[in-house]
Amino acid sequence: MLTMTTIRSPLGELRLYAAIDKLAGLYLPGQAAPPGVERHVDVLGYAAAQLTEYFAGQRHAFDLPLAPRGTGFQALVWDALTRIPHGETRSYRELARSIGRPSACRAVGAANGRNPISIIVPCHRVVASNGELTGYAGGLAAKRWLLDHERATVDRPSGVRVALRR
Repeated sequence: MLTMTTIRSPLGELRLYAAIDKLAGLYLPGQAAPPGVERHVDVLGYAAAQLTEYFAGQRHAFDLPLAPRGTGFQALVWDALTRIPHGETRSYRELARSIGRPSACRAVGAANGRNPISIIVPCHRVVASNGELTGYAGGLAAKRWLLDHERATVDRPSGVRVALRR
């Protein structure tokens, strides 16, 4: 069973989920989320603190143990997402090329859409080839807000790059 907690953010109430001692999910308001037992575990406290720093413009990347649940291909895409720098975007095509699968744009898009750890694994940084904003589980307004926030804070000190740890 997943444990969970909620935190307030400029986007509304975020739901954080942990599987033992690793972050397993972060869901925005209105986004479908799994059931969980409300309980505090250390990783949820660390995630909440780092998200607070991120929203204050004091953190550009996260340093948390992560345990997203998905296929090997999804994990490959999610890892590539963590390498998109704060304040920058990549197209689905660029992301597909970065993982050595240049013809897998649609599969990359599907994996991106199934990312269970929004914001921390920054799927909001992926846009259409023409730069247009495309689907985001938290809604396009949230995606736009996150991208604008990152562009506005790109010159501030940053944190440590997140790594998917299993």
